[in-house]
Amino acid sequence: MANVLITGAGGGFGKLTTLALRKSGHTVVGTLRDIGGRNASKAAELQAAGAVVLEMDVTSDSSVDATIGSAIEQTGRIDAVVNNAGLGVLGVQEAFTAGDLQRLFDINVFGAHRVTRAIAPHLRANGNGLVVFVSSLLGRVAIPFYGPYNASKWALEALAENYSMELSGFGVDVSVVEPGGFATSFMENLIYPGDTQRVTELGELSQAANDFFVSFEQFLVSMPAQDPQLVGQAIVDLVSAAPGKRPFRVVVDTVGMGDAVKAYNDHLAQLTAGIFGNFGISGMLERRG
Repeated sequence: MANVLITGAGGGFGKLTTLALRKSGHTVVGTLRDIGGRNASKAAELQAAGAVVLEMDVTSDSSVDATIGSAIEQTGRIDAVVNNAGLGVLGVQEAFTAGDLQRLFDINVFGAHRVTRAIAPHLRANGNGLVVFVSSLLGRVAIPFYGPYNASKWALEALAENYSMELSGFGVDVSVVEPGGFATSFMENLIYPGDTQRVTELGELSQAANDFFVSFEQFLVSMPAQDPQLVGQAIVDLVSAAPGKRPFRVVVDTVGMGDAVKAYNDHLAQLTAGIFGNFGISGMLERRG
């Protein structure tokens, strides 16, 4: 059994994954913000399931460093970390300010980097371990009205690619989980464009963004096979898999986008292998399953 730290454990995929890991017998350190305030009930629910709950703000270096240290102290060692904390967006990209994107990237990209950078020395010292990045199919394919989110997840994919290459020689696996759209509480925590004047100016296009979102939510409700538990189980499977045999990318989708993205991922893996072979650095890909 593994000791797993997961960020953003209070809701959405984070909560489902925490519960699934506990059900499978793993020790889980679930992190979230404001566990003594607005997230107290979420923290209590995770604790009732047997998880260790710690305060962490992934936008703060000091918070991340302190929490990683506390997690290692309380569990003895961390075997896997799941970078799950994230926010989504809805709106025409032009209406999002630079500040909106900074807020989004500080959580979705820089937050994942802070956590991975903080835990990497521990995993390297152990000579093994797993880092999971929860991305999205929108980290592979751009869809209108989610532009800044697309950009953050595309950046996260590149971050994960490089961590995989550079940690491979230390026995540390890196995997990216790419869910499609799922009906979770993630949909309730979206960033909307900060430039409300621009939203008004864009008129019909702004309304089209809202209509698209409502239509997509209705579509998800009509597709019970698109069960968010699938994402939690995919992460449990990665944690439980043999070191060095874990796939680098795992697509989780049942409603039509997944197969096309899998084919794209396979093609990119072949392209990457060829380029690395030409550069004489193929060994940096050896940890990929």
